Amino acid sequence: MNGPTRRLAVALLAGFALLLLNVTYVQAIAGPRYRDDPRNERTALTRIGKERGMIVSADGTVLAESVASSDDPQRFLRRYPEGEVFAHAVGYTSLRFGDDAVEDAYADDLRSRRDLTISDLLAALLGRDLRPRSVQLTIDADLQRTAFEALNGQAGAVVALRPDTGEVLALVSAPSFDPNGFVGPDAVTERERLLEDARQPLLDRATGESYSPGSTFKVVVAAAAIEEAVAGPESRFPDPLELTLPGSTAVIRNFDRGPCGSGDTVTLREAFRKSCNTIFGQLAMDLGAELLSTQANRFGFNQEIPFQWNPLTSFFPAAGSFENDLPGLAQSGIGERDVQATPFQMALVASAVANQGIMMRPFLVKRVADADGEVLRETEAEIYDRAVAPATAELLAGMMEQVVTNGTGGRAAVSGVRVAGKTGTAQADQGAPDVWFIGFAPVDDPTIAVAVVIEDGGAVGESATGGSVAAPVAQRVLAQWLQSRP
Repeated sequence: MNGPTRRLAVALLAGFALLLLNVTYVQAIAGPRYRDDPRNERTALTRIGKERGMIVSADGTVLAESVASSDDPQRFLRRYPEGEVFAHAVGYTSLRFGDDAVEDAYADDLRSRRDLTISDLLAALLGRDLRPRSVQLTIDADLQRTAFEALNGQAGAVVALRPDTGEVLALVSAPSFDPNGFVGPDAVTERERLLEDARQPLLDRATGESYSPGSTFKVVVAAAAIEEAVAGPESRFPDPLELTLPGSTAVIRNFDRGPCGSGDTVTLREAFRKSCNTIFGQLAMDLGAELLSTQANRFGFNQEIPFQWNPLTSFFPAAGSFENDLPGLAQSGIGERDVQATPFQMALVASAVANQGIMMRPFLVKRVADADGEVLRETEAEIYDRAVAPATAELLAGMMEQVVTNGTGGRAAVSGVRVAGKTGTAQADQGAPDVWFIGFAPVDDPTIAVAVVIEDGGAVGESATGGSVAAPVAQRVLAQWLQSRP
């Protein structure tokens, strides 16, 4: 073979090799992405009328189901009986817009395998069950409804967790939307209407939106102080009328513009109970950026929290960003400045304190079952990280209990039950503050941890505080859960 012919043969072989690699990539690697793209009309045609498995709550309430069409029993329509109450947790499946939340995360289990794909044909030949599977959530239906009703139309979120297992007991975002609107012939119009709504009903405020945590972040600061032996509950601090920030004309004041205590000094316990900004601004500077940043990370800030989908990562600035910036560190110590947290994150903070310092891996799906109800997979409780030592958690729990019994969180109290909590009022440069409450109960044997955030002061507006607006919402959630337990 002469040189030119050999080079031509090599070029042709290389071309065929590239074509083979491209076909392999498109079919084997990128194929599922192209197949599942909502714009793929072939996929849409195969999905029309297909049955999907049920999604049910922990107590068996049907949250999503496929109902046979009255015109054609072989065609099915997706229905969401609980509508907007569970919308952000359950999600939706739409031919035009794809899947969301649990409907997305467990699509492979929920879908029927009677689609004539190669994998489904092989499964049929092997005698495998092609019927859709069902998914059971950890959410308590009554608790979810109570949380939704307690928000009473105010923009915000409620997240409730089981501290010792990580089970999500409630996951509510408001305002919400009716996922049934994404199923019918008016789906496009409905989605456009929701996208144009200034209240952003499609936004998952529980896991997909972050806020300044305000004074709820003082739990993290107090934890760092106790863990590092910088201060304890009975440590005393000077009690100025305002905290002058070094190298700056800025000051930090308490909410009522007065001193924290009634004397020259005040204990950390008292400052925590009254949520005194002056003391915690000073404490943040005493701790230093490295210790405070490390503790925030241990609680889950700046981490990708493992979950059924990817919650927005909560943020605390890296230690290096506070170099020569003690004012910024002090302001961050009271949950302001650049600190950002999701309600999901702050529920994890509360649950870690409740669970002797251990943060459990959160999960929303308890089990997957086949069409006959046989359990195929079940989620087990799993430790995610240790945020603080048990002794530190015990001290924090005691301080948080006093917030409810004799502090800013009194409106979260549940009769006959020891409740621990922390309020937060994240002051805004303009407009009303976002208000918070995080907590858990019973203190002696916690079975629920909760985080509540309400945007822009809710119905109260600029005069709102975490204690006046968010704590009552948490109280209804805690009371519902505790009163329903045997």
